[in-house]
Amino acid sequence: MTSEQGPAMASKDGGRATGGELSVAISNRMVRLLRQYTGRGPTRARTTVGRDHVLIVLQNALTTGERTLAEAGFGDHVMLTRRRYQEVMRPEATSMVAELTGRAVIGFMSDNHMNPDLGVEVFILGPDGGTGELAEGDST
Repeated sequence: MTSEQGPAMASKDGGRATGGELSVAISNRMVRLLRQYTGRGPTRARTTVGRDHVLIVLQNALTTGERTLAEAGFGDHVMLTRRRYQEVMRPEATSMVAELTGRAVIGFMSDNHMNPDLGVEVFILGPDGGTGELAEGDST
Protein backbone atom coordinates (compact mmCIF):
# COMPACT_ATOMS: atom_id res chain seq x y z
CA MET A 1 0.00 0.00 0.00
CA THR A 2 1.05 3.58 -0.50
CA SER A 3 0.62 6.43 1.90
CA GLU A 4 -1.32 8.53 -0.64
CA GLN A 5 -4.01 10.61 1.01
CA GLY A 6 -5.76 13.89 0.40
CA PRO A 7 -7.04 15.16 -2.93
CA ALA A 8 -7.09 13.17 -6.13
CA MET A 9 -3.83 11.36 -6.67
CA ALA A 10 -1.74 12.84 -9.44
CA SER A 11 0.05 10.60 -11.90
CA LYS A 12 3.78 10.81 -12.48
CA ASP A 13 3.23 13.28 -15.33
CA GLY A 14 1.18 15.61 -13.07
CA GLY A 15 -2.30 14.71 -14.39
CA ARG A 16 -5.00 12.57 -12.78
CA ALA A 17 -3.87 9.00 -12.06
CA THR A 18 -5.00 6.44 -14.65
CA GLY A 19 -4.52 2.76 -15.33
CA GLY A 20 -2.50 0.89 -12.74
CA GLU A 21 -1.78 4.01 -10.68
CA LEU A 22 -5.50 4.71 -10.37
CA SER A 23 -6.28 1.10 -9.42
CA VAL A 24 -3.60 1.09 -6.71
CA ALA A 25 -4.78 4.44 -5.35
CA ILE A 26 -8.39 3.21 -5.12
CA SER A 27 -7.34 -0.08 -3.49
CA ASN A 28 -5.19 1.69 -0.92
CA ARG A 29 -7.85 4.23 -0.03
CA MET A 30 -10.54 1.53 0.28
CA VAL A 31 -8.34 -0.56 2.59
CA ARG A 32 -7.76 2.53 4.76
CA LEU A 33 -11.47 3.31 4.79
CA LEU A 34 -12.37 -0.24 5.86
CA ARG A 35 -9.71 -0.16 8.57
CA GLN A 36 -11.09 3.16 9.81
CA TYR A 37 -14.65 1.82 10.04
CA THR A 38 -14.08 -1.80 11.12
CA GLY A 39 -10.78 -1.65 13.00
CA ARG A 40 -9.05 -3.90 10.46
CA GLY A 41 -8.62 -3.65 6.72
CA PRO A 42 -8.39 -6.55 4.28
CA THR A 43 -4.95 -8.05 3.65
CA ARG A 44 -5.45 -7.85 -0.11
CA ALA A 45 -7.41 -5.58 -2.42
CA ARG A 46 -7.45 -5.56 -6.19
CA THR A 47 -9.21 -2.86 -8.18
CA THR A 48 -10.32 -3.08 -11.78
CA VAL A 49 -11.46 0.11 -13.50
CA GLY A 50 -13.71 -0.40 -16.51
CA ARG A 51 -15.39 2.02 -18.88
CA ASP A 52 -18.34 2.58 -16.56
CA HIS A 53 -17.45 0.80 -13.33
CA VAL A 54 -14.92 0.26 -10.58
CA LEU A 55 -14.71 -3.21 -9.03
CA ILE A 56 -12.74 -3.82 -5.85
CA VAL A 57 -12.21 -7.41 -4.70
CA LEU A 58 -11.14 -7.73 -1.07
CA GLN A 59 -9.62 -10.73 0.66
CA ASN A 60 -9.25 -11.55 4.34
CA ALA A 61 -11.27 -8.61 5.67
CA LEU A 62 -13.07 -10.15 8.64
CA THR A 63 -11.85 -9.29 12.12
CA THR A 64 -10.88 -11.97 14.63
CA GLY A 65 -14.10 -11.27 16.51
CA GLU A 66 -16.18 -11.68 13.34
CA ARG A 67 -14.46 -14.99 12.54
CA THR A 68 -15.10 -16.19 16.10
CA LEU A 69 -18.79 -15.33 15.82
CA ALA A 70 -19.05 -17.04 12.42
CA GLU A 71 -17.40 -20.21 13.74
CA ALA A 72 -19.91 -20.21 16.62
CA GLY A 73 -22.81 -20.18 14.15
CA PHE A 74 -23.50 -16.45 14.02
CA GLY A 75 -22.35 -15.85 10.46
CA ASP A 76 -25.67 -14.22 9.56
CA HIS A 77 -25.08 -11.62 12.29
CA VAL A 78 -21.58 -10.97 10.98
CA MET A 79 -22.92 -10.43 7.45
CA LEU A 80 -25.62 -8.07 8.76
CA THR A 81 -22.99 -6.06 10.66
CA ARG A 82 -20.83 -5.89 7.52
CA ARG A 83 -23.83 -4.57 5.55
CA ARG A 84 -24.32 -1.88 8.16
CA TYR A 85 -20.65 -0.85 7.89
CA GLN A 86 -21.10 -0.59 4.13
CA GLU A 87 -24.21 1.58 4.52
CA VAL A 88 -22.37 3.93 6.88
CA MET A 89 -19.27 4.03 4.63
CA ARG A 90 -21.27 4.62 1.43
CA PRO A 91 -20.95 8.44 1.28
CA GLU A 92 -17.21 8.44 1.96
CA ALA A 93 -16.52 5.48 -0.37
CA THR A 94 -18.47 6.95 -3.29
CA SER A 95 -16.87 10.36 -2.74
CA MET A 96 -13.41 8.78 -2.76
CA VAL A 97 -14.02 6.93 -6.04
CA ALA A 98 -15.54 10.05 -7.64
CA GLU A 99 -12.55 12.12 -6.52
CA LEU A 100 -9.96 9.67 -7.84
CA THR A 101 -11.71 8.88 -11.14
CA GLY A 102 -12.99 12.38 -11.82
CA ARG A 103 -16.44 10.95 -12.55
CA ALA A 104 -19.74 10.88 -10.70
CA VAL A 105 -20.66 7.64 -8.96
CA ILE A 106 -24.28 6.85 -9.83
CA GLY A 107 -24.49 3.47 -8.11
CA PHE A 108 -22.76 1.55 -5.33
CA MET A 109 -23.16 -2.11 -4.40
CA SER A 110 -21.27 -4.02 -1.77
CA ASP A 111 -21.30 -7.54 -0.36
CA ASN A 112 -19.26 -10.07 1.58
CA HIS A 113 -18.73 -13.81 1.47
CA MET A 114 -17.88 -15.74 4.63
CA ASN A 115 -15.85 -18.74 3.47
CA PRO A 116 -13.60 -17.92 1.80
CA ASP A 117 -13.34 -14.45 3.36
CA LEU A 118 -14.08 -12.22 0.34
CA GLY A 119 -15.76 -8.91 -0.27
CA VAL A 120 -16.63 -6.77 -3.26
CA GLU A 121 -17.26 -3.08 -3.70
CA VAL A 122 -18.81 -2.10 -7.04
CA PHE A 123 -19.17 1.52 -8.16
CA ILE A 124 -21.07 2.45 -11.32
CA LEU A 125 -19.69 5.60 -12.93
CA GLY A 126 -21.66 8.22 -14.76
CA PRO A 127 -20.36 9.45 -18.12
CA ASP A 128 -17.51 11.93 -18.15
CA GLY A 129 -20.05 14.77 -18.27
CA GLY A 130 -21.49 13.73 -14.88
CA THR A 131 -25.13 13.57 -16.04
CA GLY A 132 -25.89 10.48 -13.99
CA GLU A 133 -26.81 8.42 -17.04
CA LEU A 134 -24.80 5.79 -18.86
CA ALA A 135 -23.28 6.85 -22.15
CA GLU A 136 -25.48 6.50 -25.22
CA GLY A 137 -25.09 3.12 -26.85
CA ASP A 138 -24.44 1.35 -23.53
CA SER A 139 -26.70 -1.58 -22.77
CA THR A 140 -29.24 -1.23 -20.00
